[in-house]
Amino acid sequence: MMRALWLAGLFAVHAQSVDALECAAVDFDGLRYTVCEVDATTDDLELFLFDDAGDPLGQFSTINRMLAPQNKRLAFAMNAGMYHEDRAPVGHYVEDGVEIMRVIESAGPGNFGLLPNGVFCLRPGRADVFETKEYLAETPGCEDASQSGPMLVIDGALHPRFLEDGRSKYIRNGVGTSADGKRAVFAISDEPVNFHSFGRLFRDHLKTPNALYFDGKISRLYAPSLDRSDFGFSLGPIVGVVVADE
Repeated sequence: MMRALWLAGLFAVHAQSVDALECAAVDFDGLRYTVCEVDATTDDLELFLFDDAGDPLGQFSTINRMLAPQNKRLAFAMNAGMYHEDRAPVGHYVEDGVEIMRVIESAGPGNFGLLPNGVFCLRPGRADVFETKEYLAETPGCEDASQSGPMLVIDGALHPRFLEDGRSKYIRNGVGTSADGKRAVFAISDEPVNFHSFGRLFRDHLKTPNALYFDGKISRLYAPSLDRSDFGFSLGPIVGVVVADE
């Protein structure tokens, strides 16, 4: 019952669905976001980076062209981690069980190095966000994984470096997961926000005990149920829900 009430409140505005996937416009603390919730137990959630020739896929449309011969398509997608100029991932990346980039443990410049950072991990029937040291300790055996940073929410607490009045504001996107791994909730701000506001969205409104920042400025969303397909420069890692093309 509580689950049904939560969904009704969250997706009362502009909500549409494909299978268990739900995308909607959300207002929280006077700021506007678009949120897509995925049921990790039923939805086919995957990571994408390179095609069979080793070239970056880069765009949502490129992934759809790759899926078309299989009579499949994307029902949702967003960028899913930071990358270098050649679109190679900055941090740990695993796709279909193959490690493409190792785990980066050290602090460094930029948001990725604002420790603690974390890893988005996909396993059969579940999705999880792990703080990086916890990920290394647990070795969860992800079929797909993408490391990014900083963590937004860590075991129910905001990242300790976030300031309520932080002046750095950008369009930002990220993901939060439920403790049981059944819910993966993706969000992108529809106006510039600081880290504190974005973290609170996941902790206080979306109720995810762990959440990870994917990126800012280049953040993009593909949500055909909302007639939305953001376009821009070629991306690195992309996460998406794959469905049969009816």
